[in-house]
Amino acid sequence: MAYPVVSAPYGLKPINLIGGQVFAGSTREYPIPYGYSTNIFYGDLVGLSRGNVARLAVSTGTLGTVTGVFLGCSFTNPSTKQKQFQQFWPASTLAGDAVAIVCDDPDTVFKAVVCSATTVVASGARAMIGQNLAMINNATGNVNTGDSSNALLAPNNTPDTTDALPIRVLGLVPDTVVTLGSATYTSISTATVTCSALPFALPVGTDVGSLASNGQYIPSGSFVDTAAAAGATSFILNQAPVTAFAASSTIVFAQYPELLVKLNFGQHQYYAATSIA
Repeated sequence: MAYPVVSAPYGLKPINLIGGQVFAGSTREYPIPYGYSTNIFYGDLVGLSRGNVARLAVSTGTLGTVTGVFLGCSFTNPSTKQKQFQQFWPASTLAGDAVAIVCDDPDTVFKAVVCSATTVVASGARAMIGQNLAMINNATGNVNTGDSSNALLAPNNTPDTTDALPIRVLGLVPDTVVTLGSATYTSISTATVTCSALPFALPVGTDVGSLASNGQYIPSGSFVDTAAAAGATSFILNQAPVTAFAASSTIVFAQYPELLVKLNFGQHQYYAATSIA
C-alpha cells in the first residue's frame, strides 16, 4: 500500500501548469462581499458576481463562469481588529476589507481525489486519461484543516465526453496508488469477468490489467464499473478489455485515489467570450 493513504477529498490542489511549467504560486486577489454568507474552502471553485468572489457549485458544470480556485483569504477580524489570514472563508464574517486569494491561471494542473459518492474515496484509471469528468459538490468542507471536500466523480461507465463537464483528466498520481492484489481469470461475458475469489474489495474506477507469460503488464483499457465486495467471484468492467485476458491469466488491480486534472476548455472565464454580468 502506498503512503500516504488518501482518506478524503480536498478539492483542487495546484501542482504545475500544462506543458511542464512550474506552478510558482502566482495568484490574484479578489474582494469577498461584506458578510458573505457561504463558507469558501481551500480548493473550492469560485466565480465573480458584480466584481466579488462567490463559491461555485460544481455538480453539473459551470461553463464559462469559473474565475479560479480559492487558496485562502485575508480580512480584518471584526472582534480583534487585527489582520487575519485564513485557509477558508468563515461564512457571514463582517469584514469590509476581505479578499480571496485565487489561483486564476486557466492552464493550471491540479491534483484531486476521485470519489464514488459524497466523500467515499474510489479510483481513477488509465482509461480515464483524456476524458471529461463531473465533480461532486460537497459544500461542507473541513473547518479543522480549511480544505474543500469537493471531489472528482468516478464514472461507472465509459467516461463521459460531454463538453459541459468541468474537468479534463490529464494523468494518474502514482505516489498514492494502492496495489490491491490479483485474481485468476476464468471467463468473461460481455464485460462481466469471472475469476477466483477476490481477497479484497474493488472500488468503482479500479484500474484493471493482466500479466503476460513473460511477466509484462498488459493494460486492459477498462476499469471496474460497479464496486465488488471482498470474496466476490466476479466483477463488472465499464467495457470489454482492449486485449482479451488469456486463459487462467493473472488479473491485477490498482486503485488510483488521485488524478491530475485541469479545468475543461471553455469552463474558465478567460477562455469564454461571454463577460461576467
